Amino acid sequence: MKGTMWIGLLAGCLVLPAQALDLAGYHLLDLSHAFNVNTLYWPTSPSRFEKNQLAYGETEGGWFYAAYSVCTPEHGGTHLDAPRHFAADGLTTEALPLENLIAPGVVIEVSDKAAQSRDYRLSVADVKSFEARHGRIAAGTIVLLRTGWSEFWPDAKSYLGDNTPGDASKLHFPGYGAEAARLLVARQVMILGIDTASIDYGASSDFPVHRIVAAQNIAGLENLKDLERLPPTGFIVLALPMKIEGGSGGPVRVVALVPR
Repeated sequence: MKGTMWIGLLAGCLVLPAQALDLAGYHLLDLSHAFNVNTLYWPTSPSRFEKNQLAYGETEGGWFYAAYSVCTPEHGGTHLDAPRHFAADGLTTEALPLENLIAPGVVIEVSDKAAQSRDYRLSVADVKSFEARHGRIAAGTIVLLRTGWSEFWPDAKSYLGDNTPGDASKLHFPGYGAEAARLLVARQVMILGIDTASIDYGASSDFPVHRIVAAQNIAGLENLKDLERLPPTGFIVLALPMKIEGGSGGPVRVVALVPR
C-alpha cells in the first residue's frame, strides 16, 4: 500500500500500519540563534562560546575532512533551562520527558507593551486577554512570549539593557511576571519560552519566575527568535536540548511546525 509500511509481529496476529511522517503540510521554522563568537551570555558568565579547529583540509588518503571542538556554558545563546537550574530536586536536562519537549505551542504577544517599557512583565490580565481571544491554554502546552527583543540580537547593550562585563545589576529587558507564571503553572503548561535572555525580567534580583516553574518541573526556553512568524495557536514546538547528564540546561535547537 503506497505510503504505508505493514509491521507484522512475529509472535502472533497483530499487524499495525505505520504511516510515514509527512512534513509537506507544514512550514518548519527555526526559532534558534546560531552559536558563534557573537553569541550572548549572562554578564557574569566566566566564559563564552569557543570553537577550535581540530582538522581541516585534504587528507593523505585524498579526501576532505573537517572537525572542531566546541565549548560553551549551559546557559547562553538559545538554550533550555532544566528545572534543576533553580530547584535542587528538579529534573536535570537528560531526564526531561520527550513529551515535555515536543508539544503544542501558543504565542502571547506583548511587543507593543514591551516597546513602551523595557521592564515589562507578562500579567495575569495579558494571559486572560489571550485566552478570551484564542481559548483557554491547555495542559501540556509550550507557551512562548513574544516581546520583539530578538531584533536587538546580538547587540548586548540593546538586548540586555547594559553591557558592563561581569555586572548583571543593570539589566533591563521584558519577561514573565510572577503571578502570570503561577497562572500558567496552574494551567499545567510544559515550558515557558521567551525571546529575551531570561524568563524573569532583566532587573529581577531574586528570579521568582524561574523558582516558580522549576518547583513544578517546568523548563524554560530563552533567547528565542522569529516568534513573529508564528500564529497565536495551532503549531507544534520541538525543543530538544543537548542531552547533558545531570545538567541544569543546555544549548537547544527549537523548531516550530506550522500548518501550511
